[in-house]
Amino acid sequence: MQDSLRVRPLIPELCALHGAVGWSPRNAAASRIVADVRFISIHDTRTGSALPLQTGVEGRVGIYACGPTVYSRVHVGNARPFVVFSVLKRFLEREGYHVTLVVNVTDVNDKIYDAARVAGRSSDELAREMTAHYIADTDRLRLGRPDFEPRATETIQPIIGLIDDLVSRGHAYAEQGDVYFRVRSLPSYGDLSHRDVDQMDQGEGVEGAALKEDPLDFALWKAAKPGEDVFWDSPWGTGRPGWHIECSAMAEELLGVGFEIHGGGIDLAFPHHENEAAQTLAARGEQLARIWMHNGMVELGGHEKMSKSLGNIRGLADVIDEFGRDAVLYWLLSGHYRQPLAFAPETLEAAAASLQRIVEAGRRLGGAEPNAECSDSHDAFFAALADDFNTPRALAALFGWINAANRCDPAPARGQLEGMLGILGLANLLEGEEQAPAEVVALAQRRDEARAAKDWATADALRDELAALGWEVRDGTSGPELIKTF
Repeated sequence: MQDSLRVRPLIPELCALHGAVGWSPRNAAASRIVADVRFISIHDTRTGSALPLQTGVEGRVGIYACGPTVYSRVHVGNARPFVVFSVLKRFLEREGYHVTLVVNVTDVNDKIYDAARVAGRSSDELAREMTAHYIADTDRLRLGRPDFEPRATETIQPIIGLIDDLVSRGHAYAEQGDVYFRVRSLPSYGDLSHRDVDQMDQGEGVEGAALKEDPLDFALWKAAKPGEDVFWDSPWGTGRPGWHIECSAMAEELLGVGFEIHGGGIDLAFPHHENEAAQTLAARGEQLARIWMHNGMVELGGHEKMSKSLGNIRGLADVIDEFGRDAVLYWLLSGHYRQPLAFAPETLEAAAASLQRIVEAGRRLGGAEPNAECSDSHDAFFAALADDFNTPRALAALFGWINAANRCDPAPARGQLEGMLGILGLANLLEGEEQAPAEVVALAQRRDEARAAKDWATADALRDELAALGWEVRDGTSGPELIKTF
């Protein structure tokens, strides 16, 4: 197996830089690459090819993933990047890397102002409420929290400082309290999204059109408008930041410039990520991130992406309530992160069936040493994740391991299965069986009594009632057994 690439310091002083929170990889030029572990590659949107993961000093990896704009509850599509980058962090840490995951919260934005106005509420109150819902809803995925979850409203001074640097370098200009980025001042603009600069539309409509030097220019700072209730003082007047500059500033504050992976949905590649990359390169003379890693959209009904603006969303909390956390997590990992993922009841039901196979395999396993066939599948699982984070191939290897375990006697070591499931956030499948609540036990007893009386219609109805509560009754030689389903 080919080894991965790591960056080690040539001078001891650099170790201290990476030992603290907010380490910066700017001194990567003073480092060298040594091979010592598994080769890991990730597809980079800018180059259109897989790039090796080259880390910062002491094997550190910085990941910044764009989080939600909190004007309503998050939908199941919003959960995909949260899951992808949380599980990627788990995998890299298992491989020995020191990972810092940053997922921001955009809590000042035009969409928040608009939603608050419709609801007759203050925008800051709405943003705080929806941020709390976002945290509670994603907590239900039980993947832990990112290392940092910065809010745009808490990063105003760094945002203003970054804008000021762009103005002083001639890459931005102020007009009547607004500040705009000069797109044509940066020759490489468009490289990330592979777009011709003359065929771009920033999506800002007519906003600021009369003030812009060029229709391509986009807002860095917006002067306060009537009815907007959240704003700050700045060198250009009272106002608030544009969306793109918020992420550039938050990423730099916590990870420095030149960190390893910037992630988010593919719908953000343009204009959001293109503008992020442009701002940082223009202000700092360095690329914001080395790899731009984009996940595909969750689609609902045909090939239409799920989005709040289209009104075709399914709330994350509602989907977890209906199908269970484990099935939702498995489904989100079942497709390659770069491809679209279809949402439909049957796809979640298929995920639940796959989970049941894992649970049943766990029941059968003992504690003997793994055989060679199991070890090969175990290695294939991690090799798949190292190859552009290929979770479908990893899941195929997981089931290959289960098949091998079923054929061997004695059973292979449970530890290998626990390790694979732990990376995916599904180690709970091997925990002790959940005890059925009293209501479920009572229904099962009534069903058993109906079967004893040969009242098959009542028994079947009670079985369906149990299934609706997430429980299955299995009739064995030692009597009926209650099994939690997913």
